[in-house]
Amino acid sequence: MTRTLRIRTAQADDLPRLVDIYNHYVMNTAITFHTEPYTVVARRDWFGQFASEGPYRLLVAENDQDVLGYASSSVFNPREAYRSSVETTIYLDHRHTGQGIGATLYNALLDELIAEPSTHRAYGGVALPNAASVNLHERAGFVRVATYSEVGYKLGQYWDVAWFEKDLERD
Repeated sequence: MTRTLRIRTAQADDLPRLVDIYNHYVMNTAITFHTEPYTVVARRDWFGQFASEGPYRLLVAENDQDVLGYASSSVFNPREAYRSSVETTIYLDHRHTGQGIGATLYNALLDELIAEPSTHRAYGGVALPNAASVNLHERAGFVRVATYSEVGYKLGQYWDVAWFEKDLERD
């Protein structure tokens, strides 16, 4: 059976699956610094910030009607002068990593942001160590601009976070 990967804008009925994907990382890793799992109800406000147009997007990768992961762009900083910058993030179902899905999904998000005239820069934070995420960002054209040392405490230890920046230059 041929399986086709499709990238699309997230829909409200995707939210339970997105919560499941994210909660795996909340409970089992330091990839996110949230420490308590979310409910679908608690995640509705987060979902509500995204649109099909404009700088704040939420895309999903879907294979045979199963959502395998998501990538998003959201407010980098709420101060007005930062409005042309976005923070990007990506999470895949932990059983579907290392298959190229993340690169396809992240690049689709970045293509939409490049086409969006109100965006100028994208930023991504990566809890270290995380070679896969560092490689994903670098392959997508991000440049490492900073590392915050021991900025987060989770799972009984301190974690560094590297920040990556991408110029959303238009051709």
